[in-house]
Amino acid sequence: MNATEPVIGSEYDAGDIAWTLTSTALVWLMIPGIGYFYSGMARSKNALSLIMLSCCSIAVVTVQWFLFGYSLAFSKTGSKMIGNFENAFFRGVLDQPSVGNSKVPDLVFMLFQGMFAALTPALAIGAAAERGRIVPTLVFIFLWTTFVYDFIACWTWSPNGWSFVMGGLDFAGGTPVHISSGAAALAYAIVLGKRSGDQKDFRPHSMSNVVIGTCFIWFGWFGFNGGSALSANLRAAMACVVTNLSASTGGLTWVLLDYRHDRKLSVLGFCSGAVAGLVAITPGSGFVSPASSVAIGFLGAIACNMAVRLKHYLKYDDAFDVFAVHGVGGIVGNILTGIFAQSWVAALDGTTVIDGGWLDGNWIQVAYQLADSAAGLAWSFGVTYLILVIMNKIPGLNLRADAHHEHTGLDLAELGEPCYGHQDDKGGVDTRVEVGEANSGTQSVESLGGKA
Repeated sequence: MNATEPVIGSEYDAGDIAWTLTSTALVWLMIPGIGYFYSGMARSKNALSLIMLSCCSIAVVTVQWFLFGYSLAFSKTGSKMIGNFENAFFRGVLDQPSVGNSKVPDLVFMLFQGMFAALTPALAIGAAAERGRIVPTLVFIFLWTTFVYDFIACWTWSPNGWSFVMGGLDFAGGTPVHISSGAAALAYAIVLGKRSGDQKDFRPHSMSNVVIGTCFIWFGWFGFNGGSALSANLRAAMACVVTNLSASTGGLTWVLLDYRHDRKLSVLGFCSGAVAGLVAITPGSGFVSPASSVAIGFLGAIACNMAVRLKHYLKYDDAFDVFAVHGVGGIVGNILTGIFAQSWVAALDGTTVIDGGWLDGNWIQVAYQLADSAAGLAWSFGVTYLILVIMNKIPGLNLRADAHHEHTGLDLAELGEPCYGHQDDKGGVDTRVEVGEANSGTQSVESLGGKA
């Protein structure tokens, strides 16, 4: 190469690229964190399958993202609803300015956004825990990412997307990640039906796994929200500040709500509230002040706590309350972003100009947020339901495990490996691995939001 020729990509700030790549790794860590969170809330005989599915979500979506997923979501010549195949197989994805931020090249932006795409179906499949077959679930992840996630990501974040053009504010994924996964979880729970067995047996088997998963998720969320600035600047720092504040407020709020009923400081309640606070702050994390984030964490936790009761009234079995926490939390977060967004926060990156929300006198913003939320909810639920119904009619892709496998547990029935390796003298799984079901505490998954 001629010494006078510039190095490819030298026009970009190395600090911005480094922060975005670091954030990519942080978001990756959230995905096995989801697996640990879900595995702890399941019975021990299904714990390993949930960790496995979360990790497989990374693999399946990474391949889909390479084939055409990134192109469908972020091609620069896409339509208002969906992109095209211009960047299929990562063609032309290298050193050109990305659609997300001209300060970051396509290659870095593609990798960062790929983690969001991999994380979202990992959230949704929690609704099918303990009864959904693994291979059909992997097929579902591929199809769902293509026909649901890529569409919503395009209209939310692509400069050509209808919600982006309309003026909707979604900094890090209130609609593409949380509302879409929550709605998909609701559809999955309805199509699969309820788990077999006594509801009293559906207790978390390992609260330590739940706490570990929560720590991974909370830690990774600094990259999830802070990294969405796509630059190492004050706006990224503010996103991290409000993320931590909202999660802390949400966790404390949920604990106090549950304390009213049980007079106990629930660990599961704290973890659930922290996640609810993280979900609620996501769309507004690059638009709201620290004081506003406290209100968002508080209101988000209350809304999600109350929404847990929906499954009792509507008679569906969302095993880990994915719709209540992510669906409802995403909707609440979107609406509150329309209220609390402020132009001075967005301007901390030196380039972004918005009209703000109600605090800045922009009264139409909540209507934009409602339109985006309703569209994401309807699209995700409707398309997910259609995918699942069609899959269920295809031989070999029936979604639900048979009764014997469900009773045995998916770890042994489909993976052939227990999560906990204690063996008895006859080579079978020692019943001691089930002790956690009896002794992990009195709180059930059904009490995630307090007494019904």
